[in-house]
Amino acid sequence: MTPDSRNIVLTGFMGTGKSSVGRYVAARLRRPFVDMDALIEERQGQTVAAIFAVEGETTFRRYESDMVHELTAQTGLVIATGGGALVNPANREALLATGAVICLQADADEVLRRVGSNGTRPLLNVENPRQHIEHLLTQRAPAYGAIPLQLDTLGLSVAAVGERVIALALGLVEGECFALPVHAPGADYTIIIGEGALTHLPRMLADLPIGATAALVTNDTLAPLHSAAVMQALRAGGLAPRLCTMPDGESFKTLDTVRDLYAQFAQAELERQSAVIALGGGVVGDTAGFAAATYLRGLPFIQMPTTLLSMVDASVGGKVGVDLPGVGKNLVGAFKQPLLVLADTALLATLPPAEFRAGLAEVVKHGILAAPALFVDLEGVGPRSLPHLIAEAVRVKVNVVEADPFEQHVRAHLNLGHTFAHALELVSDFSIRHGDAVAIGLAAAAHLGVALGACDDALRDRIVHLLARLGLPVRIPASFTASAQQLLVAMGSDKKKKEGRLRFIIPRRIGQVEIFDHVPPALVLAAWREVGV
Repeated sequence: MTPDSRNIVLTGFMGTGKSSVGRYVAARLRRPFVDMDALIEERQGQTVAAIFAVEGETTFRRYESDMVHELTAQTGLVIATGGGALVNPANREALLATGAVICLQADADEVLRRVGSNGTRPLLNVENPRQHIEHLLTQRAPAYGAIPLQLDTLGLSVAAVGERVIALALGLVEGECFALPVHAPGADYTIIIGEGALTHLPRMLADLPIGATAALVTNDTLAPLHSAAVMQALRAGGLAPRLCTMPDGESFKTLDTVRDLYAQFAQAELERQSAVIALGGGVVGDTAGFAAATYLRGLPFIQMPTTLLSMVDASVGGKVGVDLPGVGKNLVGAFKQPLLVLADTALLATLPPAEFRAGLAEVVKHGILAAPALFVDLEGVGPRSLPHLIAEAVRVKVNVVEADPFEQHVRAHLNLGHTFAHALELVSDFSIRHGDAVAIGLAAAAHLGVALGACDDALRDRIVHLLARLGLPVRIPASFTASAQQLLVAMGSDKKKKEGRLRFIIPRRIGQVEIFDHVPPALVLAAWREVGV
């Protein structure tokens, strides 16, 4: 799901990020990008500053109006206007009539910080630039205020602003919503993240290639909490849904549960275009997704994650599957891309605190992998909001899975800490929750990194300290009775092995990891002992 073919227009005062955000949005949506000022400079053969100086502002504004007329005759563009282009009512009305226009905002101090006084902004070639910025902001306030869609850019990265822009272009104007388009082989889709995102489901269903019948798959714990609201939203979207349930818990992520779902799908008389909607955490998403991938040789699939862990990890990337009890995790599975991922952060209100904390382990992992700013935010006061935190973490995984959709090379990085974690889960018969196991696995990977000379003590201590600060375990519970040797043997079932060798993802610095596949067993055993075996 992506915005319709109407243009997306970014406007607002200078320094609000129109051009950089516009390029990001155009790249994510695979649309042409037009920077009006840059195009005017190209056609006139001189800079905007030179046009102001030689031909005057009136002539420049005429060039702007001519370009607005030209661009509004086209569709499917992402356009960044000059800061004064929409002060002209005719320009504003023309762009509003033919596209989604979003006004980016920043206060005077932030504008001055971003643009400085480098002489490239002709309107700021004055004695007191800040005072003049205040004057211009006040002067243009009525014109900017006439644009219905407004977006404060303060404290947001270019990517975060871009994802908010895409959400607004999709019509998600209530609350703080982020929309992350994902380009998968043969199946592009969008991840929607926001408070109250469920309210947008009926309208989104209308744009999806699905039939009239559907199966809502959830577990026995979540069904009484959320299924009624979701079933109502599905009906409002024109579907005739059937509620299908499965037991709660990792121990039920099995082929036996899939077989039971097949029977429920048959009773619901699902057809080839009937959608399977997974409402739950990673266990529900993985199990329902595998059933959707294999029933009638594949049904349309929608993810509605209800845990922090599934929102930032399991629901993203198109991998579904089940465990083989006593053998290993996720050994039977498939690649099944969803049509839509809808992560309503309001659903996290019913999540037990321990489960929410467990989800933070994957957020930390993504920070270590490729989001240093997110890691630093977690070390400090935290991200500005829960939807923002989730979007920052999800963006890391989206970038990785787009680069490696079938797990051939860099996608292995997402298994940071997981070789240790999966062994812990298996040996404990899944009595240790996945997020807690990942936290211990991250600590073990950091200890192993020091032993391998890949990272220093300071990085290890920084990772371990953050995990502990977030209330996550960094050592195995005292009640755990298995030995380090037993855990090493359990690691042998890891499906990420290559040519019989275990592969470990090791942090080198915050934002960079490396694959090691020639690790002496003695060092692995030592890492297990460091986390309390």
